Amino acid sequence: MNLDRIIAVRNDKTVYRNLDRCLKIFDADYSKADVLSEALNNARAEETGLPVPKLLEVTMFEGKWVIVYEYISGKTLKQLMSEAPGKKREYLELLVSVQNEIHSAAAPRLVSLEDRLRRRLGLSDIPDALRQELLGRLGALASAGYPRRLCHCDCMPSNIILSGGVKPYIIDWPHASIGDPAADAALSRLRFISDGDRDTAEEYTALFCEKSGISVRRIAEWQPIAAAALMADANADKRKLLRGCIE
Repeated sequence: MNLDRIIAVRNDKTVYRNLDRCLKIFDADYSKADVLSEALNNARAEETGLPVPKLLEVTMFEGKWVIVYEYISGKTLKQLMSEAPGKKREYLELLVSVQNEIHSAAAPRLVSLEDRLRRRLGLSDIPDALRQELLGRLGALASAGYPRRLCHCDCMPSNIILSGGVKPYIIDWPHASIGDPAADAALSRLRFISDGDRDTAEEYTALFCEKSGISVRRIAEWQPIAAAALMADANADKRKLLRGCIE
């Protein structure tokens, strides 16, 4: 297997380019079930007709699981925002437009967002009394009758590639679920906050509410639950910022 160059390095995986293919190579101890779940999520996202890199194969290389995708040339919105700070609002508007496009799709065979959040709450380092309170709130929101749509659950500038400077592609679908779009927005908002960028979080939230018609209040209902769920695999600095969003 020839690997042209490294595209990204994460805690538990490395992403390479190999000609017209993108190879996500997971660490040797990474869960096989999670690898297969991510590949299946991508395949189901493809079926919606959204602009998603094609899943080509799941294989192994030197004892490690590998997901092989179609390589999409271009830069992420995160890179573009860093290179052209003056266009930040333009790129945030594109992010929100893409997220609304995701929410317009239906993929009923995915797991429910509420179940995913419930599992993450079980892994979070929070007091048991708070966990039970948040689980109660989650149950109430799950039965509130909000629309249930496809949610990416990590819709951030780093996961949107602008190909040819024109067409946005949505990458990285391991957390994809079916649930309330407001919960998806809460997750995006909190990821900005946990990165220490509250100004962008507020700008993003205002744009999302404007374009989606979803109220700030509805996003706020999900925020404590989403913040506690994100704490499950956050580092100490991020946990501190997220903990402040639970109150």
